[in-house]
Amino acid sequence: MLEGLACIAMAVYFEARSEPLAGQMAVAQVVINRMADNRWPNEPCGVVHEGPVNSKGVPLRHRCQFSFYCDGKPETIHEHEAWRTAEEVAEAAMQSTIDITEGSLYYHTPDVNPKWRYTKNKVIQIGNHIFYSE
Repeated sequence: MLEGLACIAMAVYFEARSEPLAGQMAVAQVVINRMADNRWPNEPCGVVHEGPVNSKGVPLRHRCQFSFYCDGKPETIHEHEAWRTAEEVAEAAMQSTIDITEGSLYYHTPDVNPKWRYTKNKVIQIGNHIFYSE
């Protein structure tokens, strides 16, 4: 698997593997939507790994859109079937021309209340994620 697709698959796996396929696709779509927006890097790994870092280059905890990347835990894949699904979702999202998130650039679970949610347009809730556009 190409590195960029692997980064999208990691976002899908760690952020949404317990979600329905539509929710997994929506997380992948947020990566793709950010790649198309000049405020974020134009490649998948840059988007997924984007966020503030300390002086040693370590991501600051809980300061990333893709929380798995800055939660301080190792990215270890334990559920191999879910990983295969994440890989398939990443490939499908990169090839798709349909965006079920309607251009969403942000998402969160109902368990958190980011301040930015008041300045964004709620688009859709899929499974346990709420998606927002500008």
